[in-house]
Amino acid sequence: MGAQPYYGPDFGLLQSQDPEIAQVLLDELDRERDGLQLIASENFTSPAVLAALGSTLTNKYAEGYPGRRYYGGCEVVDRAEQLAIERARRLFGAEHANVQPHSGATANLAAYAALLQPGDTMLAMALPHGGHLTHGSKVNFSGRWFDVVSYGVRRDSELIDYDEVRDLALRHQPKLIVCGATAYPRLIDYGAFRGIADEVGAWLLADVAHPIGLMAGGAIPSAVPYADVVTFTTHKALRGPRGGAILCTGELARKIDRAVFPFIQGGPLMHVVAAKAVAFAEALRPEFAGYTRRVVANAQTLTDALAAEGMRPVSGGTDTHLALIDLRDVGVSGAEAERRCAEAGITLNRNVIPYDPEPAAVTSGIRVGTPCVTTQGMGPQELKEVGTLLTLAVRHPGSAAEVRERVSALLAIHRPYLSEY
Repeated sequence: MGAQPYYGPDFGLLQSQDPEIAQVLLDELDRERDGLQLIASENFTSPAVLAALGSTLTNKYAEGYPGRRYYGGCEVVDRAEQLAIERARRLFGAEHANVQPHSGATANLAAYAALLQPGDTMLAMALPHGGHLTHGSKVNFSGRWFDVVSYGVRRDSELIDYDEVRDLALRHQPKLIVCGATAYPRLIDYGAFRGIADEVGAWLLADVAHPIGLMAGGAIPSAVPYADVVTFTTHKALRGPRGGAILCTGELARKIDRAVFPFIQGGPLMHVVAAKAVAFAEALRPEFAGYTRRVVANAQTLTDALAAEGMRPVSGGTDTHLALIDLRDVGVSGAEAERRCAEAGITLNRNVIPYDPEPAAVTSGIRVGTPCVTTQGMGPQELKEVGTLLTLAVRHPGSAAEVRERVSALLAIHRPYLSEY
C-alpha cells in the first residue's frame, strides 16, 4: 500500500511542539460547543473550508492576478483564485468579482479608492443607526478622508427614511451613495437607492457583508442587479472563511482590481482565497438555499419569542438573520445583558439602538443572530427555547446556572463539528 499523500495540518505535532497554542485551539472549540453562539456576524465553517485554510497554499506569494503575477510559481494558486472568481460570479450573477480583500473593511477601502478622491462627498448610513465604521465614522479612515453626509432611520418606524436619503442626496450631490448596515433587521430597498443615485449622478455601493449569504441562497432579494459595486464578507451567513470580496460591473472591473492590488494590498492570502472558493461552491448547492431560509425563519421565531417576553424588537421585527432588541423597558443595559448572558452560556453582543441615550460602551440594546444555531441544526422549536433562556438570563441573573444547564441540554443534540455542519 502506497504512502498517504502529505496534506499538512497535524494536530499531534502542534500539541508536542507548542502545547500552549494547541490548548488555545482546544479551548476555543470547547467554547463554541459549550454555549449558544448568537453573534449575528459569526458562523461555523464546514470542515472543508477549515481544510483549505490549513493548507500549504499559505506559503505562496502571489501578488497580482491569475496569469499576471509578480512572482513565479503561481500556476497552482492561479487555479484556486480563478475557481473562486468563477464561482462568485455564478453564485451572485455578477459581471466581475475580486476575491482578494482580506476583510470587509479593506473591501470598502478598495471600493472607495476606485470611485472617490480624498475630500469627495459620500452619503452613507450613520453608525448609531445601524451603519458601519467604514461608512464614515470619524474614528475610521472613511470619516477622515471623505466629506461624509449621514442618513438614518425614522424615530417612529425605525426604518430607513428614503425621502430623507433623496433630500440629502439632492442637497449635497454626493459622488457615492452607500447602502447596507450591520444592525438593521429589515430589507433594504436597493431599487430605491438606485433611483436616487441615478437622479444625482452618483455611484451606488452596497455593503452587504451581513446579508450576502441570504442573498446567495435566495432568501432575500439581491443587491447585485442594482449596485455598481457590492462589497461583502465571506464569514457570516455565507459560512466561509474570514475575508472579504467585491462584485462590480464590467465597466468598473479594472478600477476595482487596481484598487485592491497594488493600491491597498500586496500578496493575497491564497489559503483564504481557496477557502472562499470552497464556500462559494457550497453556497451553489441547492441545500444552501434551504439553510438560508431556515436562518431567517429562526431569526423571526427568536424575535417573536423575545417580544412576547417584553423585549422590544427595533422596527417591530426582522426580515433577515438578525434582530436588534431594545432593553429599556426591561431596565437592563446592553452591556449588562451581554455579561449576564455570558454567565449563562449565551454569547451575544451589546449594540446601540437608533437614538440611543446610552454611549456605545453601555448601549440600550443587544443584537442577536441565528446563522450559528441554524448551522447546528436548530429549528423554530429550539429557537423558542433560546428566547426563553435569553429572557431568563437577562431578567433574572440568579438563574444563570439553570439557564446554562438548559443550554447544555440543547447543545447535547446540536453540537458543532460532530458532523459536517
